[in-house]
Amino acid sequence: MAPSASEQSLAETDENNAWRLSTPGIEGWSRTARPDDPNKYFMVSTDGHVQEPADLWRTRIDTRYRDRLPGVAVDAHGRKYQKTEGFRPVRIRNIVFDGEDRLRNGAGETPEQRLADLAEDGVDAEVLFPNKGLTIWATPDAEFSQAMCRVWNDWAWEVFGAYNDRLSPMGCIASADLNGAIEEIQRVAALGFRGLALPCKPVWGPPDHEHSNYNLPEFDPLWACITQVDLPITFHVSTGRDPRTSRGNGGAVVNYAVHSLAPTMEPIANLCASGVLERYPDLRFGSVEAGIGWVPWTIWALDEAYRKHHMFVRPKLRRLPSDYFRQCGFATFQEDKPGLDLAREHNLVDNFLWANDYPHHEGTWPHSAEAIERTMGQLTDAERAKILGLNAARVFRFPIPERYHGQEDVRAFLND
Repeated sequence: MAPSASEQSLAETDENNAWRLSTPGIEGWSRTARPDDPNKYFMVSTDGHVQEPADLWRTRIDTRYRDRLPGVAVDAHGRKYQKTEGFRPVRIRNIVFDGEDRLRNGAGETPEQRLADLAEDGVDAEVLFPNKGLTIWATPDAEFSQAMCRVWNDWAWEVFGAYNDRLSPMGCIASADLNGAIEEIQRVAALGFRGLALPCKPVWGPPDHEHSNYNLPEFDPLWACITQVDLPITFHVSTGRDPRTSRGNGGAVVNYAVHSLAPTMEPIANLCASGVLERYPDLRFGSVEAGIGWVPWTIWALDEAYRKHHMFVRPKLRRLPSDYFRQCGFATFQEDKPGLDLAREHNLVDNFLWANDYPHHEGTWPHSAEAIERTMGQLTDAERAKILGLNAARVFRFPIPERYHGQEDVRAFLND
């Protein structure tokens, strides 16, 4: 039998990825995240990415949209550029990937490959998002976006529907097309999707006070529909505006930290500060792949603004914005020790969800156990169990395999 991707990766760990093997060890841990531990934690990765066929949208979308799909453009000098309607053109460079980085680029092409690689990383279940398809929201034309979302939803369910207890795709929705969004939410809910993916801003592009946004009552029909189907909402990074804003020196770092991760706090603030959660207290929502270190600061800042700018605030809330986040919100992370250090102090242990971001370079696969040991040693056993899997089981309603039912906190969770 040929070695799996993660078995190959372990044999090929190169100097650029050697740091991923660092661990302080597991002294004092009664359970671990190591896949060979018979008393392993139940683990759900709340952010993974599929490998869509390159021609997925071109072969399935309505012909009137075909010429507007993302693709490659060539200039007069023969230089190739990534063409996406809502992004600035970005030149395609021939970057050579070696070792683990090369394996990450092509891992997880089939459900069976994903399950094998995840098992070798200790992961029992995974929440799935688009990969190439993260550009389905990159247009100010909401009906075009909705058409791309429907193509992704159809394909994702065809491929992963039979594996939904372990590989669960999120139903992608273009929220600015309100009537179309409601129709698509009802459709994916009926199919059996475990959650929804909405863009961080309903209207693609840089901030514009003229654009509709999630704090406004015009979205109440959307929240009513989502409450009725009872599915959690996810806001994935890079789905509100062009994350490739910075160019030149340091651009890759600046774009990731500032233009991809940071804007993900906007929908969280919109929901927590606007009264939406007083009208729809059963909504469950969260940011995906943006980390968690910003969450304590953000909800603290929202509370501070509510108290100190009380003379400007409309509407008046019955509770503080931070209370609504703790009640309804969550945030996922890959490797965020600052956020984990603050989790207990700010009463956020129940709101943080771990992910390995398989197979992306930003993630921890195939060395998730080492990353968890580097960042979670300060947590109690029960806190680790919640963040690694039980919180995700609650939010996304994953079944917990029988092998874990003897663990005390799993028994308590199942009996709750």
